[in-house]
Amino acid sequence: MQTHRTIISQLVYTFGGSGFAGANGSMMIEVVPFFHILASGIASEIGEDKPAEIISTTIAAFALSSILTGLTFFALGALRLGVVIGFFPRHILVGCIGGVGVFLIETGLAVCARIDDDEFEYNFETLKFFLGNAHTLALWLPAFLLAVLLRAITHRYHHQLIFPAYFLAIPAIFYIVVAIARIDIGTLRRTGWVFDMGSSSEPWYTFYSYYDLKKTSLKALWTTLPTQFALLFFNILHPPLNVPALAVSLNEDVDTNKELIAHGYSNLLAGAFGSVPNYLVYVNTLLFYRVGGGTRLAGFLLAVFTVFLLLLGTAPIGFIPIMVVGALIFVLGIDLVKEALWDTRRRVSRSEYITIASIMVCMTLWDFVIGVLFGIVVSCFFFVVQNSQSRSIRALYTGESAISAVRRPSAHREYIRAVAKQTMVLKLQGFLFFGTITGVEEAIRKLVELAEWQRNPIRFLIIDLSLVVGVDMSSAEAFVRVQRILAARSVTMVFSGFTVDSAVGIALQSVGLLEADYVEVFTAFTDAVEWTENAYLRAWFNSQKAEVDSTAKTYHAPPVRKKSAFALGESFANSPRRVQIFNAAGRTIAQGGPPTYRANTSFILFLDEAEYPFQDDTPDPFMTLTKAFSSYGELDRELFRPLVSYLKRMSVPEGLVLWQYGDESDGLYLIESGVLRASYKFTDHTDGFEESMVGGTLAGELSALSGLPRNATCTVERQAVLWKLSIEDLRRLEVDHPELARTFSTLILKAAKIDYDTLLSALAARQ
Repeated sequence: MQTHRTIISQLVYTFGGSGFAGANGSMMIEVVPFFHILASGIASEIGEDKPAEIISTTIAAFALSSILTGLTFFALGALRLGVVIGFFPRHILVGCIGGVGVFLIETGLAVCARIDDDEFEYNFETLKFFLGNAHTLALWLPAFLLAVLLRAITHRYHHQLIFPAYFLAIPAIFYIVVAIARIDIGTLRRTGWVFDMGSSSEPWYTFYSYYDLKKTSLKALWTTLPTQFALLFFNILHPPLNVPALAVSLNEDVDTNKELIAHGYSNLLAGAFGSVPNYLVYVNTLLFYRVGGGTRLAGFLLAVFTVFLLLLGTAPIGFIPIMVVGALIFVLGIDLVKEALWDTRRRVSRSEYITIASIMVCMTLWDFVIGVLFGIVVSCFFFVVQNSQSRSIRALYTGESAISAVRRPSAHREYIRAVAKQTMVLKLQGFLFFGTITGVEEAIRKLVELAEWQRNPIRFLIIDLSLVVGVDMSSAEAFVRVQRILAARSVTMVFSGFTVDSAVGIALQSVGLLEADYVEVFTAFTDAVEWTENAYLRAWFNSQKAEVDSTAKTYHAPPVRKKSAFALGESFANSPRRVQIFNAAGRTIAQGGPPTYRANTSFILFLDEAEYPFQDDTPDPFMTLTKAFSSYGELDRELFRPLVSYLKRMSVPEGLVLWQYGDESDGLYLIESGVLRASYKFTDHTDGFEESMVGGTLAGELSALSGLPRNATCTVERQAVLWKLSIEDLRRLEVDHPELARTFSTLILKAAKIDYDTLLSALAARQ
């Protein structure tokens, strides 16, 4: 069976199946314990008194494992999913390898002591048998010492031929000693020094006579499925890891998916011929290349020589010293245990090392399948623990550090900065699950605790989920709990960074959070910040409506269609939030500009032109100039009167493109009403950015003054009234009124500096 699958895999790889010309195929020694479990389970299910049924069913089980492995490899390769297997936790595989190493050491002891594997148990009797019996000690100790000696030699010397030469020298020395001692071969076999193969001279194809479909127990095969799937899991992990490693070692570029398809063919053929699974062996292939076997001809000759060994039969095995086989098994076992426990001691975390050791213990004391499952469970446990310790809170700060990308009149901007402390921004990251959401919930609860509330009462909590990849049910329900707490204090939760049809949006919608009171949702973080700023401005406007109605004859406010986020027209008693907003407005908006500006409070125009229209039958740009520049000092109407003749009033419809990125500058614009939107595009690998410009601000000023091309595309977002100063009129102004032109340019640069500081702050806030 061993020779069959070697020949099959070698021929498949040699005749174009593998990208490695000198690929070596063989059985994985690590899966021998699984075959032992399969055979033992079948024997227990059928009964020891039916050897023919046991053998036939066992052969069928081995063939089934090859077919399952082949189908899986073929599917992975055909679907180009080879890389996916590499995502499986490496330390679980290392723990399995370590468990196989312990099993091989046990097998080495059993082979040398001539006992059955089932007789090996971890108890005092076994210890006494191996250490208290001189003959048994003499059988296994030399093999173990030979294995240790080989590892000591290869630790210092690294020539590829040391390993084969060492194991060729052992039987030669053994028979030299036997010849000197004049011990006959029969005595050696009876005392356990040489394999006793009996007198059988059966041909190689006798193996197939043991298989009888009528004697195969389907019930016993069914009971092996858990072990079959564990074996399948172990089989499919190696090639996706070994193939890239071998490609690096040999400096060759191969397609992992093609190699998986080759593994599929070789294992399907092996199953058809009743053999066990096979795969491309990393160590054998590397050694074969190092000694000059990196051609397909060399691979074919290897297959031919293997056929010769198959025809020769098992007779030569009867002359192999048991210590040679024992030493080989010990070497492999020690290597695997060393790889699992010693080589990883400084390469893995403490939790991963505990997982590796626990898998080895479970595999040794109980079962290989239990060990693999236990490793997966332990890894999941440590994954939850480790990720729950990592912070999902990326940042927590007040709205003073989060500015929207909206150009506003300077008085409005100062007012917003003063009241923005009532906005808290919470940026989250990663996957929110039951292990990490507790920290988030605790942080939100602290914001509304009495001591913190008295120090800084909040109005809005912006929760940015841009960097959150998913939300589980526990996290979604935690958000529902904190929403109820916040709603009780009239605090609005403003979510941003996702759409309602995304994974995060669906998770939050499933618990009814997005439809709850005091909850708002925005796709972009800057939109959420802009909404809160508009809410502060709208609240102040609504509180001044009575004054506006009595003093501003040109303003007509229709009924408000949408309820504001909050109102200031309530009692100020025991309301520190409303007191803060009222005082901030008194220091900024209510004090800015001439009395006419304070009275009509037209600053609110940008909130919704349909909701708050502003009508002016006597167009005069001085009102717009006042809103734009009043914070930089008093504006002398007489000084700026000549500027009116250079400005051209424009009514522009929604959707009009004023200029494109890269266009030559044709002038600057004073925005009287409406909203413009500038779209900035950086590099191809970064997202664009948009900036809104509302009434009382400037647009296109820097490119107009500098004479450079436009750095953005500007579109009319809402129907607007603009005052345009063309490049030609600006040049005439500089000639006709140089003092006015100098003063006007200075004010433009001051406003531009503030606007671009705001833009940079908005860019930084979205990170």
